[in-house]
Amino acid sequence: MTMPQGQTSVLLGGYGLRKSYGPVEVLHGIDFEIRAGEVHALLGENGAGKSTLVKILSGLVAPSAGRITLDGDQTSFASVADAEDAGVVLIHQEFNLAELRSVEENIFLGREWRKGLLLDKAAMRAEARRLLDQLKCPAAATAQVAGLPVADKQMVEIAKAMSRKARVLFLDEPTAVLTKAETASLFLLVKQLKAEGVGIVFISHKLDEVAEIADRITVLRDGTHVTSTPAAGVTPEEMARLMVGRELSDFYPEKPDPSADILLDVENLSAPGVQRASFDLRRGEVLGFAGLQGAGRTALMEAIIGLHPVEEGSVRLNGAAQAFDSVAQSKAARVAYLTKDRKGKGLLLGNDLVWNFSLFALDKFATPFLNRKAERAAFDAGTQAVDLRAASPKLNAGSLSGGNQQKLLLAKILEADPQVIIIDEPTRGIDVGAKAQIYGFIADLAAEGRGVIVLSSELPEIIGLSHRVFVMHDGAVTGCLSDADINEETIMHYASGLGPARAA
Repeated sequence: MTMPQGQTSVLLGGYGLRKSYGPVEVLHGIDFEIRAGEVHALLGENGAGKSTLVKILSGLVAPSAGRITLDGDQTSFASVADAEDAGVVLIHQEFNLAELRSVEENIFLGREWRKGLLLDKAAMRAEARRLLDQLKCPAAATAQVAGLPVADKQMVEIAKAMSRKARVLFLDEPTAVLTKAETASLFLLVKQLKAEGVGIVFISHKLDEVAEIADRITVLRDGTHVTSTPAAGVTPEEMARLMVGRELSDFYPEKPDPSADILLDVENLSAPGVQRASFDLRRGEVLGFAGLQGAGRTALMEAIIGLHPVEEGSVRLNGAAQAFDSVAQSKAARVAYLTKDRKGKGLLLGNDLVWNFSLFALDKFATPFLNRKAERAAFDAGTQAVDLRAASPKLNAGSLSGGNQQKLLLAKILEADPQVIIIDEPTRGIDVGAKAQIYGFIADLAAEGRGVIVLSSELPEIIGLSHRVFVMHDGAVTGCLSDADINEETIMHYASGLGPARAA
């Protein structure tokens, strides 16, 4: 790469970088530069080589070939700690926090400030609070991390990186669990860091955010470099085309016509975090649920399937009253829930793919002894149906890309043959190609006559998939939208507790 005239200096560079695992080369001679005071977006589908490149540049793995420079001088990082000492900091997509320690302890873990022989707890607490305030994060510095919402954990990771005085900062899907307001706070911080000369690598599948924040984009595909170009003028649609190598017209599938039959009817349901919520789901319908973080969408669905107690109200399935006290009971009634936390609650990342696949429907294969032949046949058929791509069924689930993990979770749930499928954040942290596939699967499930409920923080996703949209605010359902009323402005009015948008 040649730096255009007038551009700032290159802080960190990788040239001709290659990486092989055994006989398989996964990165094929990549050049990548990070300049002072810029946001450089790194784009590509899952499996494109982004993670491998970032791991090399941040000291996690060594390249098989190529060279790395820091401030123009050739260097190498023996470890992550070595890279961090040089000011190169990676914030992982998966949290790297000590759950049973406090926020302030996590921020300074291994780098505690001292006052003589003793820890300077007051100074660390004050600095932790300052960093959290910059991010507009309400978490207390003394709070235990395990009890924090997912979005606050992401902010703690970012605060930890800020405390290291990074010169180069890698942000891997930093907004995947953040609300719009939290994302806006993060972007203000990014602009401040840019002004201070920090080079930022922004990795995200939210292409509208890339268009908003990035100065340059680099696109990888199948371990090769596709392009590096100024971000100005490159639309999200063009970014998607560069990533997948094809046009993404018809991104959202055609919506099948639902039946008039009511499959699920919820009336005046109250539960922890939910206030007298009512809605109905028709057979063959995709029903969207929108709302800001904490609005009660997840709490409502978890109460319906028996994860939380129902305090009042009723749930009827095919006209019959139900009162699920456990997930086992809701599964027996053919009601299934795909959690938004696929890594923490949906899959056991240290176990193999077949084990994960069959766990939810284990009673089909263990009568009482496990029929491994039947289990493997079901795995092959189920994962083929969702186009799960893995080199071997013996791989651990944690080794899969985000998109393939989501496909595995979907295949696992579908093996129980549910008639009602609740999918919470169906495409969080997965690439545009996998998103299009997931959308197709959702439409196919509805076309089969199942009822599908989609909870999503991405309004284009809700609008593109749903026949109707229920909106929640402060634990209550504030609106039911259909047809022309399903638009971002109207949804946000209801989500903010303002009621319907007024005509101009």
